[in-house]
Amino acid sequence: MADQAPRQWGVTPAISHALPTDQEIKVNNDLIEELKAMNSFESAEESQKRVDVLKRLQRITEEFVRQVYASKNQNELATNSAGGKVFTYGSYRLGVVGPGSDIDTLVVAPKLVTREDFFKFYPPLLKALNKPNEPQVIEELAPVPDAFVPIIKFVMSGISIDLIFCRLGVTQVPPDMSLEDKNLLRGLDEKELRSLNGTRVTDEILTLVPAPAVFKHALRAIKIWAKCKAIYGNVYGFPGGVAWAMLVARICQLYPSAVSAVIVSKFFRILGQWAWPQPVLLKPIEDGPLNVRVWNPRLYPSDKNHLMPIITPAYPSMCSTHNITPSTKAAILGEMAKAADIVDRIITGKGSWRQLFERHTFFTKDYKYYLAVNASAKEQEASVKWSGLVESKIRHLVMKLEMCNDVIASARPYVKPFEKVQYCKNDEEARKIANGERIENAPPVEAANAATGETAGEVSDQDKKDGVPLWITTFYIGVELVPGWTGPVNITWPAREFYQMCHSWEGYDEETHCVKLDLKKNFSLPDECFDFGKGDVKPAKTVVKKKVVRKVASSIEGSQGGTKRTHDEATNATEVSCPFTYIQGCLHLGTPIRLNLPTTTLLPLANPDLRRLTLRL
Repeated sequence: MADQAPRQWGVTPAISHALPTDQEIKVNNDLIEELKAMNSFESAEESQKRVDVLKRLQRITEEFVRQVYASKNQNELATNSAGGKVFTYGSYRLGVVGPGSDIDTLVVAPKLVTREDFFKFYPPLLKALNKPNEPQVIEELAPVPDAFVPIIKFVMSGISIDLIFCRLGVTQVPPDMSLEDKNLLRGLDEKELRSLNGTRVTDEILTLVPAPAVFKHALRAIKIWAKCKAIYGNVYGFPGGVAWAMLVARICQLYPSAVSAVIVSKFFRILGQWAWPQPVLLKPIEDGPLNVRVWNPRLYPSDKNHLMPIITPAYPSMCSTHNITPSTKAAILGEMAKAADIVDRIITGKGSWRQLFERHTFFTKDYKYYLAVNASAKEQEASVKWSGLVESKIRHLVMKLEMCNDVIASARPYVKPFEKVQYCKNDEEARKIANGERIENAPPVEAANAATGETAGEVSDQDKKDGVPLWITTFYIGVELVPGWTGPVNITWPAREFYQMCHSWEGYDEETHCVKLDLKKNFSLPDECFDFGKGDVKPAKTVVKKKVVRKVASSIEGSQGGTKRTHDEATNATEVSCPFTYIQGCLHLGTPIRLNLPTTTLLPLANPDLRRLTLRL
């Protein structure tokens, strides 16, 4: 009797069913040891703590549903049988959670419970866990009902929880309910579909890989690599956790008998040479019972614009990487090419896994020019929402900059914001700092976390008490110019469009919020951009001494109504040719210039739009 044909995983046959060699097994063991050395696995005690937290959440969820039913005068039988269940998704559900990671959770309730009920009843139940004179069970509780996916964020027993909600069109949600049935999606609105999609996609991925243990080790390695190289984060135009998981799963399908180290090696070679925008699919796209949009570039023109489409396997199939831009795509493929060479040496015994996980060089080597986006607010709570809004618009600014492709070769955002709080002397000084003005005696500043209110403790209590706090969140975009370009680079339109997007937010308050673009050369980046403990070296400034005599026009025009003034400036100064300044909307190349604006023409905190900015050297 002929041997049975091996099972096909995915949309195409496997490339190889070969079993691992002794060398591959050795290299795989080395990979797992390196992952352990990087503290990427949590202990058994930590894992059990997560299980206990989830059990507690389950009890709270059942009580939450009972309270909602009681508030709506439902009878005792219906109230006690309604149920409610907590599902997990993301890294925890995939089995690749690490120390300090959060747990992505979903509360599913019967149809009588609404999203408004979730935000009304659930937070008080969490707060009730905190008892006087006892350690706090719940900390950093932050409901965000107006988010793209409405969410409650909090820390329970030291573990960060992201909790979202979905109600189903059923009268009961029993403990053994699963979400596989597509008919459960009937009657859901868009926010409910998005909430449910995370768990359904995660569960589907785990059923589509031939060896879950191999998949999990490979995914853990790829996620660490992507974070080390600063190419992880959907909001910034890079793949998020689910997208990276689907890419790893596809390689597992193509090499069903391989060990994790081989999967990692093939990952970089195959996906680095993938015929993008050909989509990555784990299974054929399915039809379903809903009148909802399913990814289809033949039917929807916007789907044709996706540069690196990675399609979710659960119905309704969506593109998980629609945010990728030409610059972020180039960064991803560039890092994959470098990683492929490194892993080839590792597989042949000529390199180590530590080389794969070396820190990125975004601030130290990759770019000469940077665009800093400073989002500031006078209050901590206002800063959280404002910085989140500005963060969501960074990708749009990148796309506008990319449209200047005759002079800008790429504009790549950094995937982590930098937060600080500055204690100003008064409101006027806070206004000046928010607008980017230089203060001779800069007020004390320290790193901070606006979401929690925690600060680094670098400022004395007296300075904090006397000062006016200004919460500042800074995002960076690395800008590469077209090789050989020497003329002006006009970004008036991208800047104006970005400001308008931010100011059109319904929560925008011109007395509280400010956003400002600031151009920097690599040597003028602040120390917060560098991890000196991990070997970062700050770029050095090249100086040329010469006498500068320059006639400079200083004005603020347009809506601010400033008057034009001219200054004669003759100084013996250390100047550097400034190839990147922003004056009246133009980035000027190759002109050393120093611009001093009179204080009478400073913009108010509310309106930093299109003022004359300069890269001060």
